[in-house]
Parts: sequence; structure tokens; C-alpha cells
Amino acid sequence: MATRERFKHQTFKWVKRAGIGMIGLAVMPLLLVGLLRWVPVPTSAFMLRHLLSGETVEYHWVDWSHISKRLPIAVVASEDQRFPLHWGFDFKAINDAMRENRWRTRPRGASTITQQVAKNLFLWPGRSFVRKGMEAGLTLTIELCWPKKRILEVYLNIAQFGPDTFGVAAASRRYFKKSPARLTAYEAALLAAVLPNPTHYSLSPPSSYVWQRAADIQEQISLLGGEAYLKKMEQ
Repeated sequence: MATRERFKHQTFKWVKRAGIGMIGLAVMPLLLVGLLRWVPVPTSAFMLRHLLSGETVEYHWVDWSHISKRLPIAVVASEDQRFPLHWGFDFKAINDAMRENRWRTRPRGASTITQQVAKNLFLWPGRSFVRKGMEAGLTLTIELCWPKKRILEVYLNIAQFGPDTFGVAAASRRYFKKSPARLTAYEAALLAAVLPNPTHYSLSPPSSYVWQRAADIQEQISLLGGEAYLKKMEQ
């Protein structure tokens, strides 16, 4: 009888500790999201993964006011054209991707900029249901806690633009020898052009594909109405 009671007691203690641990795991990202609404992002899960693998990381935070206004619209035109309009998930893009992926050899993605921020900040690469579920929860949390301008500011700072190069400050210095505030429209388009696969597409020097993609992005910017497309988001 004593053994049975001891077993129940130990089981209760284990369940209690596990429950506290799970609550902690759930609350910690919420606290971090709230904190990062206001303070510069010191690093990200993807950067830490690079460091733990023995790779170097070039990264320096830069505020929105010190980023050329040509870059945000270039990134939106390239990565997520409905960014100012959705709440973290672009269901039209998801439906289009599901339809097109039936015949594409290389599946098309439909992740929004907010989803990429959630993944890069807190998670890891992969397509498991567990990671996707966590990404969805973090995406909603970020959309509820941050204005669109902040989401895009963080994305421009933590996105990978090349080998060991994270954020627009490091990318501008590495590829154009200038601050991000001085980027031209075409330089911004070139940076946006490598975002889908920064370890495969290079800016040193840009391939013919990257040049063409940058030209296509500039055309899309024009179709969106230029920098004015993001004006409401900045208010």
C-alpha cells in the first residue's frame, strides 16, 4: 500500500513539474515578443544556430529611420505583397501555392513576412507539424503585439542576405560598402532578390538570375504604387 501511495505521489510531482515546464515554455516566447516590441533584437535562433555550428555571424541592429525607404517596399514586393493587409497569414497565397504545387517540381512557399520573423527569431528550419504549429502561434502573437512597421523593421534586421550575413546593416556594408540609409532603389531590389535562398543566390557578384529578379521586383514595386504602398503602415 505504501509503495502504491509513493508511486502516486511521485507521479503527481512529475506531472506538476512537467506542467510548470510546459507553461514556462509557452509563456517565455510571449514575454520575449512583448519585450522585443520595444528593444533592438540582440540575436535570433537562426544566428545562434550558425554560431553553434562554428560559423561566424555578421550582424548589427539598425533602426527603421536609418534604413532607406527603398528597401521595405522592395522586400514586400518580393516576399509578401499583401503584408500591409493580412494578419500574419495570406490565405490567397496559400491556396495559390497548393494549386500550383500539384504540378511544380519545386514546391512554392507561401510564408508571410510575419511567419518568417517568427521562425527566424524563435524556431528552426524544417517542415514538421510541431514546428509549423509553434510558428502559427508565434505569428498570431507577433501580429497582435507589434505594429506592421515593427514587424518589417525586425525582418529587415534579422533576415539572412548571404553567407554569415544577417540584417540590412551587415549586407549593405558587405555588398555595397555603404550604410543602409544610402541604398539606391536597384541595390534594395538586389538585396530583396536573394532573400528566398541567400545561401544559393549571391550578390558577390550577382548572377544573371539575380539581376533579372531584381528588375522584376522593381516592376512589381511600380505596380504596387511605389513607397506610398506602405505609408499607412508607417503611421
